[in-house]
Amino acid sequence: MAKQATVELAPGVWRIPLLGDFVNGFILRDDDGQVTLVDMGVKKSGPKVMAALASIDSGPSDVTRLLLTHAHPDHAGGAAHVAAATGRDFAIHEDDASYAEAGQSPPRDQSFLMARLMTRLMGSGNDYAAVTVGERLTDGQLLDVAGGLEVVHTPGHSPGHVAYLHRSSGVLITGDSIFNVRGVRWPVRSFCTDFRLTQKTAHRLAELDYTTAAFTHGPHIADQPREAIRRFLARQKV
Repeated sequence: MAKQATVELAPGVWRIPLLGDFVNGFILRDDDGQVTLVDMGVKKSGPKVMAALASIDSGPSDVTRLLLTHAHPDHAGGAAHVAAATGRDFAIHEDDASYAEAGQSPPRDQSFLMARLMTRLMGSGNDYAAVTVGERLTDGQLLDVAGGLEVVHTPGHSPGHVAYLHRSSGVLITGDSIFNVRGVRWPVRSFCTDFRLTQKTAHRLAELDYTTAAFTHGPHIADQPREAIRRFLARQKV
């Protein structure tokens, strides 16, 4: 059986399984056919994003906005391909914009040994093809996307990490604040810029109102997702 190119989360909102359920992108489509793409996966995922677009009977000319949750290579790796295919620049939070433009990941949390080793071995070279940033986002900004998409700044995993809340459908795109890989869990500590800040700002996700939690790592949760995230956060020592 062929793998699904998209998984519908709500009318006009789809999840794109880019590496199985482990890495996801997202599509939001307005009533007039305009399309917004969120996160482009790793370098080889660019064509998959475009194939997912075709699977819902939309094309490159329908894409009017490209968004990133943050500037890591498993989210921005396919960005250059998608930008070239659609002719669009990217929007990303202002605190991650310079990293996306340089094709670099933000610094890793040096309080963890693995992060120090990764920094020593990998340095600060280019992690992915640089992208053109056309818009720098800010916390609380309401984007003109499918009835309104709210930018929720949750720094820590990266300085400009954000979640996106689509209030009209009840879908929350969590970004990497929290994973859903074999259960709800924290992101990998050594990939965070400030893991302890990640733990603090993730609590914003428990305060929002949504009916589907769409994780960029792991399958979505449509059965009491806020309660699942609240239970997870309540168990953590921050």
